[in-house]
Amino acid sequence: QVQLAESGGGLVQTGGSLKLSCAASGTISRISRMGWYRQTPGKQRELGELVADMANGESANYADSVKGRFTISRDNAKNTGYPQMNNLKPDDTAVYYCNGQGIYHDGSYYRPFNDWGQGTQVIVSS
Repeated sequence: QVQLAESGGGLVQTGGSLKLSCAASGTISRISRMGWYRQTPGKQRELGELVADMANGESANYADSVKGRFTISRDNAKNTGYPQMNNLKPDDTAVYYCNGQGIYHDGSYYRPFNDWGQGTQVIVSS
């Protein structure tokens, strides 16, 4: 099994910065894609906005709403992804979820995984 643990959320003023992290643990063979979504009240997580994602060997993709302000990076040795969020706005207030996809070993076989973190709250005050 694979678990994703997020951290780094909090309360920040408009124009401030936060750096989230998403650490994947388990018998991971490789992570092929890591993405970040955000969910505002009343919406299902799966229907939340894709903020950014990065697949192996490809450049990061960003939602128009965060381009120029958010930068995602990955430390493959630590199976961890980091969105650096700068110049935050009240509209960025949401619960942020990471999603990891890849391959893990269950003790007998290699299997695909597609798992979510528990979410971390980001609140940007005006």
